[in-house]
Amino acid sequence: MTKRWAKAPSPCIGVCKFRGAEGSCIGCFMTKPEKKRFKRLEKKPKKKAFFRTLVARLSENGRLSRWERVYRRKCERKVVPCPLDRI
Repeated sequence: MTKRWAKAPSPCIGVCKFRGAEGSCIGCFMTKPEKKRFKRLEKKPKKKAFFRTLVARLSENGRLSRWERVYRRKCERKVVPCPLDRI
């Protein structure tokens, strides 16, 4: 697995307020079970699929641009390549 995917930080951007019928976070639109599942993903195809699903969900809800900006900053702070460049 390339470093980009092996070291990909969690899509969580630190807001962590769950709302709505699905119980998704208002910052990253992940549910609590998805946040736990991401930590256990190890293979590149699974992580890539997870990010694709999340990006589609954020896009549907009009939150993609803000989340993407904050997530890219998170990757820069951690000094890791941003996986969004390879989705």
